Amino acid sequence: MRRRLLLDSEVVDYLDRLIVGERSRIWNRLREIAGTPDRFIDYHDRDARGRDLAVHVFHGHAILYWDDFADRHVKIMEITNADDFPA
Repeated sequence: MRRRLLLDSEVVDYLDRLIVGERSRIWNRLREIAGTPDRFIDYHDRDARGRDLAVHVFHGHAILYWDDFADRHVKIMEITNADDFPA
C-alpha cells in the first residue's frame, strides 16, 4: 500500500538550497521511500517526542522519516548532511 509523502517545512528549505541534480535525486529517493519505507532503513533514531525514526543515508544526506502506518503517511522529519548527523 502506497503511503502519502509529507515533508516538514525545514526539509523543503533544505531541498531548495541544493543544486538541481542533487535535489532531483533526493526527490526520487523520497518517492521510493514512500512506496516501501522499510526497504530503506539504515538505522533508527528517536525524535524529541520519543518516536522511532528511520534513518536512511543517501548521497551524503541523512534522511530521517517516520512511517505513520495508521495515517498511511511517510513523514520526512529532517534531512541533514550525513557528516553532521550523530551516528
